[in-house]
Amino acid sequence: MSKILPINLDSLLHCSGIESERVEFKESWDPDRIGPQVLRTICAFANDYHNLNGGYVVIGAGDSDGRADLPPKGLSDEDLAAAQKWIRGKCNRLDPPYSPILSPEAVGSRNLLVVWVPASEMRPHGAPGRAGQPRRYWVRLGAHTVDAEQHGDLLQGLIQQTARVPWDDRLARGTRTEDLSSTLVSEYLRDIRSGLVDEPDDRRAYRRMRLTAKVNGQEVPRNVGLLLFSKEPTEWVRGAKIEVVQFAADRSGDVQEERIFGGPLLDQLRSCLRYLGNLSVMHLQKQASSAEARSWVSYPMTAIREALANAVHHRGYDLDQPEPTKVYLYPSRMEIISYPGPVPGIEREHLVPNAEIRAVPARNRRIGEILKKLRLAEGRLSGLPKVFRATLRAHPEYAALSAARDAAHLRAVGLDEEAFRRIESAWRANRGSAFLGAELIRECVARGEAGRAEEVLAAIELQGSGGAVRRAKNAYANALNKAGDELSAQEVLNLNHSSNA
Repeated sequence: MSKILPINLDSLLHCSGIESERVEFKESWDPDRIGPQVLRTICAFANDYHNLNGGYVVIGAGDSDGRADLPPKGLSDEDLAAAQKWIRGKCNRLDPPYSPILSPEAVGSRNLLVVWVPASEMRPHGAPGRAGQPRRYWVRLGAHTVDAEQHGDLLQGLIQQTARVPWDDRLARGTRTEDLSSTLVSEYLRDIRSGLVDEPDDRRAYRRMRLTAKVNGQEVPRNVGLLLFSKEPTEWVRGAKIEVVQFAADRSGDVQEERIFGGPLLDQLRSCLRYLGNLSVMHLQKQASSAEARSWVSYPMTAIREALANAVHHRGYDLDQPEPTKVYLYPSRMEIISYPGPVPGIEREHLVPNAEIRAVPARNRRIGEILKKLRLAEGRLSGLPKVFRATLRAHPEYAALSAARDAAHLRAVGLDEEAFRRIESAWRANRGSAFLGAELIRECVARGEAGRAEEVLAAIELQGSGGAVRRAKNAYANALNKAGDELSAQEVLNLNHSSNA
């Protein structure tokens, strides 16, 4: 395995854990045709217009549908050496000069040259134009390298990013490499199957992962290193945690439980997802009309995973953003809030279903890159509608069970009237629920309000399914019987049987 690249070679060739637009394949090498294409792409990756942290050029392998053709055609030893010499020389002619990382690799007996192009801190870079022409500024649009000057306002946007390094890739001055945990770094490298896991020198591994950089002869961590690979990032970044609050009702309801997930960013994200996953259990319900059980889950975990990962990825972590990422759990929904909101260029009209979302520079390029390598985040633009504020609806029957649980708690502490209002409020939000309708009918009869119970039953007959109506009538009859009104109970049961016939 490579001890130079921060990504597993097989993952790179299959574009697994990395967007295909960040990888360009070249089947062969020649300095006259392939060389200029490679130089333009290096320039584009270094300019990193969308803050994706550059990309990779793989020479010696063609591609189909964004993945390498395997086994690769490969390069001869002579072409491998010539390509490296040519690229080093031509990259010195970029303005300003830029030095990519060249990593000779092998697939079986076939040579490949991987050109790793991290995002530059000296952008924008221009490449020499054809004879007599000025230098050109190249950027990536999807899987293509294009001339920024020929595509709308791309050049202006690129120039505005001059020397503007995203916060997570900046140096955290005043910190030391000792603030990073080599154990956490090794666990990450093992998870992504990187050959750097075998590097015996921790500082060298940090440099190759670009977690640190040398300043005045001293190694200084970058913010991304402290966020993901220090044991307590809130020592430097106050908002680097996730807060989960569970409410008994809506915003005015009591807080039932509050959990804070801290520690390294990857650990808190995984721990929070496990916690939410435990809440989102699968329920099985037998059906009288079928031999099969009906199943449902409390919350859609696929959507939760994407929304929470995006909230962690795209939020602001600078010192004037002390608020944590927040998850609010209500009986009928979950809200995930990421501060300070969308990145510039994303407006409210983009945060609705089926909105056409434009590609804009990301707020944190390094966090996103690492989350994608670990498959904790999806490809670009897949979750932006959830970044600012994702509202995830709970399954209606989970909302019903949650209301019943809350009511039981309120009754246990002597708040019977509040317990009744909790069931009533939940039923009004879901009038077709057999469970809530039956609970409310029983409560009404127990309170001596049979007329109100009949109103609830009538509403269920209008909006509920046949099964819901039968269940509500049975609950009404049982409640009447328990209250000593056996005659009325029998009348309701007779009506129920005749409707079933």
